[in-house]
Amino acid sequence: MLSAQRLSARGRRDPLLPTTSLQVRRGQLLLVAGGRQDHRTALALVLSGRMKATGGLISWDGTQKIKARRLASALVDSPGVNEPEQHLSVRDLVTEDLALIPRRYRGALMSSPWLKVNSFEDIADLWSEQVDPARRLELLTSLALANPHTDLLVVDSPDRHSADHADWLPRLQRLAFDDGRPLAVVATVGALPPSWDGPAAAIGNDDVPVYPHKHPDEDEPDAADTPELDPEVAS
Repeated sequence: MLSAQRLSARGRRDPLLPTTSLQVRRGQLLLVAGGRQDHRTALALVLSGRMKATGGLISWDGTQKIKARRLASALVDSPGVNEPEQHLSVRDLVTEDLALIPRRYRGALMSSPWLKVNSFEDIADLWSEQVDPARRLELLTSLALANPHTDLLVVDSPDRHSADHADWLPRLQRLAFDDGRPLAVVATVGALPPSWDGPAAAIGNDDVPVYPHKHPDEDEPDAADTPELDPEVAS
């Protein structure tokens, strides 16, 4: 379970992340709405352990250690952080992402067999910017899950690629509800889809979590005075 209580991050002038509380467990998809892209990205970075918060408490499976959260999570398509570069072909993108998987889990993973096994051969020679939003998300989440230790998926603003939530919502629901590999999935979005009646939160809510939660006994180390982005921001 991922639990965040009064999570915040300071910016140079305005809050980089307004005080936010949320909670999500494996087998759930949580949508977190925020009107500003910088707020959504800051939340995604903090939740996935790529940036330290300056206030609040956050835990994953009962531990508040940032390393545990970073190792268990994948950050997907965060603008300005790890979104695919436009000049990369899908084949090159796959090669780069597979190379980032820890060697002990990577085995003999190579781009061509991976593309074939995961049914992406049809887009292998396209530029990343040519891939339609639904296939883009399918590709990036599949790459994130190539690491067998990924249990927490944090997707940054999938709705920025398409105004149609059918291009991203069904994929995230399937990943969260997969009986074979249930994931805790968090997606930051500009606005909740009108039909969404599942778990939801809002950036800056400063509210109680959706589900009751007892704080772990372990003390959180003091956060840095300013947000610190971890250099290892790959999925």
